[in-house]
Amino acid sequence: MYSKIIEISIGITMKVLIVVLAIFMLSIIGCSNDDEAKYAEGTDAFRSDDYETALAILTSLAEDGHAEAQIFLGSMYDLGEGVPQNYETAAKWWHLAAEDGHAEAQIFLGSMYDLGEGVPQNYETAVKWYTLAAEQGHAEAQYSLGFMYDMGEGVPQNDKTAVKWYTLAAEQNHSEAQYSLGFMYGMGEGVPQNKIYAHMWYNIATSKGLDSLYRDEIEEYMTAAEIITADQLAVECIAKEYKGCMSVY
Repeated sequence: MYSKIIEISIGITMKVLIVVLAIFMLSIIGCSNDDEAKYAEGTDAFRSDDYETALAILTSLAEDGHAEAQIFLGSMYDLGEGVPQNYETAAKWWHLAAEDGHAEAQIFLGSMYDLGEGVPQNYETAVKWYTLAAEQGHAEAQYSLGFMYDMGEGVPQNDKTAVKWYTLAAEQNHSEAQYSLGFMYGMGEGVPQNKIYAHMWYNIATSKGLDSLYRDEIEEYMTAAEIITADQLAVECIAKEYKGCMSVY
């Protein structure tokens, strides 16, 4: 299935982008009282390339159970930013934060079990962590969980459940989920086949730089009027911020 090819080609890249974004977001999140000041000092040191100071401060906080510091440290070790790259150590810190219910750590840890980085590859455990993060509304986790159901990795294969999670992620403007929905509607997997909806989701996803191959292929089986309708639905879907896009046709 095409989605497997996409997952292989973008999986690691997306993981890196998400981790980089997490480092940025965690560097501007406040905590409370003394911990807030220490955390800010540590992340400021990281941004100033003073990695020795950042590592000392963040490690101290993480060892005291500070979840944001644990996530930040895990990201540093995962990317090898300021420390030697070490997936095992990244997994250790993310596991602590994930157990504390933090969705970012849960998606990162799920990805490590999915890819077998720092931990033995285990799709069932990946699904566990993806599910916990997805249920908190984390778009990347929702997409990843949809993919696991799509491929039957760690769970029984179920197209309808895959579509459910792809849709939730797509409604949060997750481009890979939008592309995946295009495929599901195009093939009639988990939903009734609908070339117009397929084209609509492909249009939205390709407008963000994803490959237009499948959209171009499905156009060969559509009338000019259907293509015009799909194009208009894509415009309306974007205007509605990607929600309720399959209820207008």
